[in-house]
Amino acid sequence: MKLSDYDYNLPEELIAQLPAEKRENSRMLVLERGRHSISHKHFYDIVDLIDGDSLLVLNNTKVLPARLYGKKETGAKIEIFLLKQRENDEWEVLIKPSKRVKPATIVKISNELSVEVIKRLEDDGEWLVKLLYEGSLLDVLHRNGNIPLPPYIERKMQTEDLKKLDFERYQTVYAKDEGSVAAPTAGLHFTEEIIEKLKNKGVEIAYVTLNVGLGTFRPVKCENILDHKMHSENFEITPEAAGVINRAKASGKKIIAVGTTTVRTLETAYQKFGEIKACHDHSELFIYPPYEFKVVDNLITNFHLPKSTLLMLVSALAGKDFIFEAYKEAIAKRYRFYSYGDCMYIC
Repeated sequence: MKLSDYDYNLPEELIAQLPAEKRENSRMLVLERGRHSISHKHFYDIVDLIDGDSLLVLNNTKVLPARLYGKKETGAKIEIFLLKQRENDEWEVLIKPSKRVKPATIVKISNELSVEVIKRLEDDGEWLVKLLYEGSLLDVLHRNGNIPLPPYIERKMQTEDLKKLDFERYQTVYAKDEGSVAAPTAGLHFTEEIIEKLKNKGVEIAYVTLNVGLGTFRPVKCENILDHKMHSENFEITPEAAGVINRAKASGKKIIAVGTTTVRTLETAYQKFGEIKACHDHSELFIYPPYEFKVVDNLITNFHLPKSTLLMLVSALAGKDFIFEAYKEAIAKRYRFYSYGDCMYIC
């Protein structure tokens, strides 16, 4: 269970900096486990690949404009990344550069929003702050915040057009309730038209909500992966969704998860309750080989970072050797990687 076993080399130019012109035109690598075959498709082919007697489960969380840029009274520029809300407008955040702040520092974001630094937290360099504003927090964040793109998307110039593009495209078309600081990126390829085509084919659709935190993407730092501890992420399963999923499982339908966050939601719920139960709960589930999946049969997912828990999760589903064979093929065929990149269907 060595961390180094989950490493691979990716040419930097294959890290997607922009989304595909159309969501559904992303390329899709199809991994058929039964035949041990790899084929090349586009995402719009998913309608033909998913059997009508299936249940598709999607994560409908919505991304907050969680990245704030401001200045101290001295004029020093500070970036604040909202991670998790506590009570009374207090938030756990990342601050960059953190050496420029201390408790009681005020960072002015705009005339309607400032951030007061309270204290440094012990957990991975995070801070506790208080947001100072009037009115609706979501309205204030939408006027002053930025979509929190991952650090591997590097823009020398963030124009208004690019900002508008990110607000639209770093969000699924079915996103509902804001609470995530990163998108469930496997869902970015779906369009409303594709969802309708799947429904017309007989495919059932269910939605769960897991608010994606930074912990999902944090690198594993211990060489023995069994020593790694996952950050906690909140999820919700409604009574309606629980009923649909349990009925599908009982009737032998294939359950297809869209994204690793959906996998962790379903597998956590089943592990806790022995079924999919309506609940507000949290997941700290770390899935790695040879995990035995209780709910999920197939998976639509993007390509993941080396040494990441997400790469370990897909290796548990498809087999580590098969996944690394697929990644080698994707690199050779110049697929686009990570959040704004192409995807794979493990079936």
